Amino acid sequence: MQVIPAVDLRDGKCVQLVGGSYEDERIRRDDPAAVAADWIRRGFTRLHLVDLDAATGRGSNRTLVCDIIASASARTQVGGGLRSTDDVAEILTAGAQRVVLGSRALEDEAWLADVASAYPQRILVALDVRGRRVVTHGWTAEIDRSPESVVADLNAFSLAGIVLTAVHCEGQMEGTDIALVESVVQAARLPVHAAGGIGTVDDLRSLASCGVAGAILGMALYTGAINPEDIGEEFDI
Repeated sequence: MQVIPAVDLRDGKCVQLVGGSYEDERIRRDDPAAVAADWIRRGFTRLHLVDLDAATGRGSNRTLVCDIIASASARTQVGGGLRSTDDVAEILTAGAQRVVLGSRALEDEAWLADVASAYPQRILVALDVRGRRVVTHGWTAEIDRSPESVVADLNAFSLAGIVLTAVHCEGQMEGTDIALVESVVQAARLPVHAAGGIGTVDDLRSLASCGVAGAILGMALYTGAINPEDIGEEFDI
């Protein structure tokens, strides 16, 4: 299992939110590019870069996103507000290895089929779940389907994988929703990356035992609860 640091962008800053709430911001760092460079310096070889403003319709950090992609000596997977084929092409042309698609990918199967065919194995689909409800559009809307049902449909596409976020656990560092993760991994024929609630190395071990391909770390890294030097020998970073 690979452990991947999250670099979440809001108002040109690097932030960490709790529970997907813009009102509950716990971490703010002024120089996201420096943050990304520091994670790479500390041994990480992949970054999970998300434009929260674009994801929630509050604005865009696209120039900053492209600058970080260009300067990072690591593979990047980039998401947040990417809702057209031109958006996908722009981010991949900027140098990202993968893009993460959310709302439109879940709501427009024909478009997802087209973009996955155009860029095989370079598209990750974000599956944000609060409780057992799939949420979209910056966590403000719901899809009336189970996560497992959505995953069953995603299996048909030539994707790089699924990014499963337990939004109800996000930023709390009180443990992952293992039951949700296990259920999605069992339903998926694609690699699953998991995020939300990870607070200890034991949480990472639990995810690895579920068959998760990647664990995306946010708050636990930014607060120092998990030290990169402590996990580099046990997991890919």
